[in-house]
Amino acid sequence: MSLSRPLLRRSFVVTLISALLSACSTLPPYQRPTAKIPAQYAGAAPGWAQATPADTAPRGPWWTIFNDPVLNQLEARVDVSNQTVRKAVAQVQQARSMVDYQRAGFFPTITAGAAQDRSRTSQNVEGKSLAGKTVPDYSGGVSASWEPDLFGRVRDTVTGARADADASAADLEAVRLSMSADLAVDYFALRSLDTQKKLLDDSVSAYGAALKLLQQQLKDGAIDASAVAQATTQLEATRTQDTDIDVTRAQMQHAIATLIGEPASTFTLPPNGSAAMPPAIPVGVPSQLLERRPDIAAAERRVASANAQIGVAHAAFFPDLVLSASAGLESTFFAPWLSAPSLFWSLGPQLVGTLFDGGKRTASLHGATAQYDGAVADYRQSVLVAFQQVEDNLSALHSLADEAASQQRATTAADLSLRLTTNRFNAGAVSYLDVVTAQTIALTNQRTADQIAARQLESSVLLLKALGGTWHDQRDGATTPDVAAARTATGPVTTSAAEASTTLATEPAAQPTPKPAGT
Repeated sequence: MSLSRPLLRRSFVVTLISALLSACSTLPPYQRPTAKIPAQYAGAAPGWAQATPADTAPRGPWWTIFNDPVLNQLEARVDVSNQTVRKAVAQVQQARSMVDYQRAGFFPTITAGAAQDRSRTSQNVEGKSLAGKTVPDYSGGVSASWEPDLFGRVRDTVTGARADADASAADLEAVRLSMSADLAVDYFALRSLDTQKKLLDDSVSAYGAALKLLQQQLKDGAIDASAVAQATTQLEATRTQDTDIDVTRAQMQHAIATLIGEPASTFTLPPNGSAAMPPAIPVGVPSQLLERRPDIAAAERRVASANAQIGVAHAAFFPDLVLSASAGLESTFFAPWLSAPSLFWSLGPQLVGTLFDGGKRTASLHGATAQYDGAVADYRQSVLVAFQQVEDNLSALHSLADEAASQQRATTAADLSLRLTTNRFNAGAVSYLDVVTAQTIALTNQRTADQIAARQLESSVLLLKALGGTWHDQRDGATTPDVAAARTATGPVTTSAAEASTTLATEPAAQPTPKPAGT
């Protein structure tokens, strides 16, 4: 017993010194990489709201800004059923389990076991008392080993794992944002097709009624067959466009089904021809983009992880201290195995360091430093791409607002031209070819107006995605001049081509009968 006390005393001193030295760390001080941030967005014209959201405020369901209940219901299913999101969730859980795995390095490892074996020493070996004898051995014991974190190797590893877990969590938010944005883009594209489908359905009905009227006039000898042929061509060409819309809409519907995690064959979305309006989007200031974008947050966390790996590489240059202890019972015979004389134990520290490794540790340090530099470059590239995406969609929204305004004027003029041409045809002043031409121009302009409105919605969604998700503007109900202009530019057309064609079909019989073409 007197021999064990000095050993225990020395072990205590070693442990105390190790605890004091554990405060040492080779981890370089981490600073967030700098990136060039503009003072304001170049595409943000005066009148855009400058919101000031807190970084910790929840982003919430950004798609509710469009005030579409069906879209809200679909978006709610993305987080639950989308398989890409579920994979990202699993990756976050895996990264967090790795933090726990690395944190276990702070604690000792304790093992226990029991064994029974029989051994025989060769009888031809001299100098051994057990030569030629078979000896049983019963043993059981507990052993413990602990490597104090003298130079922060474990701590740096845990820091890197925690940064990786944070990056995975940011990746999850980026996936959620991307999937929800893809769903919104597909949804509004489908709604735009519904609007165009309704326009083409109305046009087919109106053209069909006009064709019946012309066929009757042909029987009466009031017109020649060319007018009927022109009306038939117009009707069938429009019907072809109408059918082609069904193909594209089905594809959009299938894409939405995949995004919400449902088989395409079991998912249907009823048509809705009502047009949505682009919302007012407060863009904030550029510096806030670094806080809201999950992909930028993930890139920054990976820089922190790479910085921690430099600390791990530095720690490899220092020795490792291992404290180990074991105790148990061992006996040749089973009967006295559990008695006091069968006790054995050992206790002692071990200091191990690498003297020469041919430059392996130096190469690891250089590699960790290069990995850090690459992570910094990725972070800055993510920032540049983020600003580019914001500016792209701001420019697109401004240009589309002007484009929608001019297209509205073109559509109104085309509708007026159609009405006037129809009246002139009914008065016998022009041939039906002029009516067909006016119908084509009016229908094309209306479809173009609908397509511009769809592009405005798509750019709004992409802007929200580029901003990292929207937040509630503190000025409730505020409408910016840009959005107000966009809403005016994409307002409903007063008179459609289909309505103008119906005017032809329902013209009173008292109107003068047009002369056959070519007379």
